Amino acid sequence: MRTALKALKILAGLLVLCIGGLAVYVMVTWNRTYEAPLPSVVISRNPAVLARGEYLVFGPAHCADCHGGSAANQAAPTSNAGDQPRPDAREPLSGGARLQIGPLGAIYASNLTPDRDTGIGRYSDALLARMMRWAVKPDGHATVEPLMPFGNMSDEDLVAVLSYLRAQPPVKNAVPGNEWTVTGKIVKSLIGIFKPRTTIDPPAVTPPAGTTARGEYLARSVANCVGCHTPRSETTFAATGPEFSGGMIMDSIEGPGVDMSMGFISSNITPKPGSALRRFPDKITFVARFQRGGRKFPGSPMPWEEFRRMSEDDLGAIYDFLSALPPQDGPTGEPMVKR
Repeated sequence: MRTALKALKILAGLLVLCIGGLAVYVMVTWNRTYEAPLPSVVISRNPAVLARGEYLVFGPAHCADCHGGSAANQAAPTSNAGDQPRPDAREPLSGGARLQIGPLGAIYASNLTPDRDTGIGRYSDALLARMMRWAVKPDGHATVEPLMPFGNMSDEDLVAVLSYLRAQPPVKNAVPGNEWTVTGKIVKSLIGIFKPRTTIDPPAVTPPAGTTARGEYLARSVANCVGCHTPRSETTFAATGPEFSGGMIMDSIEGPGVDMSMGFISSNITPKPGSALRRFPDKITFVARFQRGGRKFPGSPMPWEEFRRMSEDDLGAIYDFLSALPPQDGPTGEPMVKR
């Protein structure tokens, strides 16, 4: 009996030491800063480059979905019928939208206008490029990497985006700091997906329009279809199943008329019978859904307003890429779930 009690005391002591060690490690590392290469970029004022940047920012890269500071507007459906999209506004990318990330806390979208006090006017082009490439913010902290899929964005598209952001009127808007729960701090300390990228392989130029290669490039490195349409742990964001097979559960986007007790489960967009992709009999129907279908569900995290601005060629290229994927099992029902 005494031997058993002694063993239990030893185990309890070891457990206390482990918990204490973890607590110290988390306190020291959860908000650490990182070093990463500073890419060489040359900002352009060429009208064609700026037009390309505008297309990416308000279209496939959907920067405006978070950084436009209009999450409340985007939570509302476009119309009762869902077939009349809202006017094609270009809201200032002044940030401030609060984005709930499950049990980890909440983050606030940054001010992307060139204001020198509260926006990107404080930072060099290289620091901004580092954030997009390596997921390291100008202050050295890591971004939430799955939300910023631009590590392999082409050099020409990266320059176009930064050039367009630099050309915008500055808007003064001080954005609050991120809110991390205890769980969030532990996850940030331990899980690699909340740390900087370790390898990137960006192409110099974007794959040609209308090709399957262009579709894969958009789905992975610009529009981030793979980020949401892959099953992931709600706590760590780590993938738990095949890419593009759906199943990731996300909170609703706050806004008028949104039931925040409901969440969304991302759909399977592989060519499996019964998948969301298979609801479209052809490319024309797929493109029409994005360009004219509009938002169906208030609070949906899908950036329909931005994706409807995508060109027919780019949407068609994504369709071709998704159609060529191996079929995978995944969700086939309604996208809303009780939280």
